[in-house]
Amino acid sequence: MVKAEIDGTASVARYIVPRYNISMSEKITAAEYRALAELRYRIRLFLREGDATALSEGLEPQQYQMLLAIRGLEEGESATVGTLAERLAIKHHSAGELLDRLEKRGFVKRQRDRSDRRQVQVALLLRGEKALAGVVKERISELRASGDALVHAIEALLERKNGKFRPKKKRKST
Repeated sequence: MVKAEIDGTASVARYIVPRYNISMSEKITAAEYRALAELRYRIRLFLREGDATALSEGLEPQQYQMLLAIRGLEEGESATVGTLAERLAIKHHSAGELLDRLEKRGFVKRQRDRSDRRQVQVALLLRGEKALAGVVKERISELRASGDALVHAIEALLERKNGKFRPKKKRKST
């Protein structure tokens, strides 16, 4: 081993170990278990309702997620199969198969990159944009109406003062 590698590992250990020991020495409270369970429940509800909305618009849930991933990329970020697979946390070949189905339905178009023929760029077509907009409009409206419960669940997990868990008081509706 090279000395720099050993020193690098040691410096990482000096940084991580104390933080790990501090965080592991704090006992997880019953309130934290409840807060984490509530957060997971709220996330599952949000995802299930999103799947139902996608289906009602004629999209498979994964198709909706792919269209959203394409449309939601930062400006200038390429919509390559690899990037989209990463954004959906799926394998490259699974992303390719999903894009095959979307392309057959006229929602997306794939083109080889002109400067690097190995890269395939994916573009959202008007039909895909319209299908996506129908689902997204409903999802945003739903979040604005009932997103406070999700936010509260996250805040409850993040509230920890002086080693003690303090759930935040519910906010008043305006």
